[in-house]
Amino acid sequence: MSRPAPAGDRLPARRARTRPPGRIRRAATGVATRVGPTGAFAAFLVLGLLVITAAASLFAGLYVAVIDDDSVALLDEPVLHLARDVRSPWLDTAVTVFTEAAGVYAVPIVGVAVIVVLAIRRRQWVPVVLGLTAGVGSLAMTEVGKELVGRDRPPRADAVPPYETSPSFPSGHTLNASVVAGIVAYLLVLRQVRRATRVLTYVVAIAFAASVSLSRVYLGHHWLTDVIAGWLLALAWLALVVVAHRVRLRMGEARERDAGRA
Repeated sequence: MSRPAPAGDRLPARRARTRPPGRIRRAATGVATRVGPTGAFAAFLVLGLLVITAAASLFAGLYVAVIDDDSVALLDEPVLHLARDVRSPWLDTAVTVFTEAAGVYAVPIVGVAVIVVLAIRRRQWVPVVLGLTAGVGSLAMTEVGKELVGRDRPPRADAVPPYETSPSFPSGHTLNASVVAGIVAYLLVLRQVRRATRVLTYVVAIAFAASVSLSRVYLGHHWLTDVIAGWLLALAWLALVVVAHRVRLRMGEARERDAGRA
C-alpha cells in the first residue's frame, strides 16, 4: 500500500492550481464542459464576428482619417522622424535585406511551399483552398486599397533606397505578410496537440509579421498608419477565413452524424 506524498511534495502542485493561469484554465474547462460543443462553437462564432466587426470598423475610421487628412500627421510624422533618428548604415542594410527577402521569398515562396507540403502530407485540398483564398484576398485588398486611396509615400529625403513608387496605403508588405503568416500558423495548429507548440507557432507568426511591418516604417517606405491599416485588414480577413472554415467543418460533422443515424 503506497503512502501519501509528504505535505512538502504536494505544495508545488497545490500552488500551481491556485496561480492565475491554473485558475483560468480550470474556469475555461468548466465553462466548456457546461455549455457543451454547441455552446462552445456558438461562442467561437460570436467572438469571430466581433473580431471581424471591430477590425473592419477601426480600418474604416482610419481610412476616413487618411482621406480627410484628419490629424493623421500627428501620429505619422513623429514616428517617421524617430525612425530616421535611430538609423545607421549597417542597420539600414540589414533591414533592407530582411524586408526584401521577406517580401520576395519568405511570404510567397516559403508560404506556398509550406501549404503544398501540408496538402500532400494530409492528402487533402484544405490547405491549398485556405491558402489561395487568404492570399488572393490579401493581394486584391492591397491593389484595390492603393488605387482607391492613392496616398503618397513618405518623402524620399526621409527614406532609405531603393525607393518605392506605388501608392502607400495600405502597406502591402504588412497585409500580405500578416495574412500568409497567419494562415500558415492556423493550418499548422490544426494538427498540433501540445498547447506550448501551438502558442509557439502563433508567436513566431506574429513576430515575423510584426518585423516585416515595422521594417517598412523604419526604412521610410510607409507611414505608420499604412502599417496599422494592413494589420487591421489582415486581422479582419483572417478571422473571416477561419470562421468560414470552422463553419464548414461543423456542417460536415453534422452531415456525418445524420448519415450515421440513417
